Amino acid sequence: MALVDAGGYLDAASTEPLHPAAAAAWEAAAAEAWADPSRLYGAGRRARQSLDAATEQVADLVGCRPDEITFTSSGTTALHLGIAGLLLGRRRVGGHAIASAVEHSAVLNALDLAGEHPTLVPVDRTGRVDADQFGELLRLRSDTALACVQSANHEVGTVQPLAEIAAACALSGVPLLADAAQTLGWQTPPQGWGVLAASAHKWGGPAGVGILAIRPSARWRSPAPADERGAGRFAGFENVPGVLAAAAALGAVRADADAESSRLRDLTSVIRERVAATVPDVEIVGHPDLRVPNIVTFSCLYVPGEALVTELDRRGFAVSSGSSCSSSTLQPSHVLAAMGALTHGNIRVSLPRGVSAQVVDRFLAELPPAVARVRERLGTSEL
Repeated sequence: MALVDAGGYLDAASTEPLHPAAAAAWEAAAAEAWADPSRLYGAGRRARQSLDAATEQVADLVGCRPDEITFTSSGTTALHLGIAGLLLGRRRVGGHAIASAVEHSAVLNALDLAGEHPTLVPVDRTGRVDADQFGELLRLRSDTALACVQSANHEVGTVQPLAEIAAACALSGVPLLADAAQTLGWQTPPQGWGVLAASAHKWGGPAGVGILAIRPSARWRSPAPADERGAGRFAGFENVPGVLAAAAALGAVRADADAESSRLRDLTSVIRERVAATVPDVEIVGHPDLRVPNIVTFSCLYVPGEALVTELDRRGFAVSSGSSCSSSTLQPSHVLAAMGALTHGNIRVSLPRGVSAQVVDRFLAELPPAVARVRERLGTSEL
């Protein structure tokens, strides 16, 4: 199936355009798997068989057993349930948590709501956590109930040493919650996590489908009222069409992940080089090599990020600015601040699967005059 032509859409890290495989699976499920999967009549059995098959497919791609998979209403919900369930299940140990300073706001907000501020592990200038330092901080407190680390940062694309951190957590007897939202569409996460969360719209599945994977050893306990559905972890009627579409999209993107990853990595390398060469007073942020293949982030001096987003939109390109979750409030990115990077004039370009080199070339041609126009309009071009 050909991918959707998204034109100048360059914000795939926020949400990937719906994959054709997902659209086809949704349409088929709406016709054939719409019934209650808990019922024993024929239509219910068909829905249950479809749901079970999708669960097995996702479990295989996550790297766990099907009975460890629960589908939620979003990746954010999966993260919130994962954190709350670990804190509840390990309440006798304590209520302390440890996380990297660049975790998604959904993680940091959930930890703050738990009552005790977490220990935040600093990152280097590229946004990468030091696994040895993470391990040292784990050993400082015996009341640590959980640790949280994302597989790759959602704002700058830097890949974290998840396997090494998981090993450090195992030595300390602390379960690790892994936020795999930005990488599950590219590869199976390293083993060693206790709870894993992801979101289908990050790989071309439909919005409104999250993945929560829980190992029995994590001692997770549901923090919410449960019923007979969702394995007692997430109550309510299953979104069978959504789950089937999410599984179909994940299977499709993973089938050609190696080739597409290589192609997009080449394109983002070109963007990194051309932006640095053609835009004055610019800083490229994130790790140059240890990064997901489709994200490039840079900061332009003397340019408000929101103004540049608007100017690029006028020229036919959709990009994001600042924190992916706080740009609407115009708050500085906590990720960039933790990295010691410039938080002003930040732009994240994240390439969707199937984007053409011609689109990237057009973007690179339009970016320098767009920056110059914003600087001229604001009177900062001569600074």
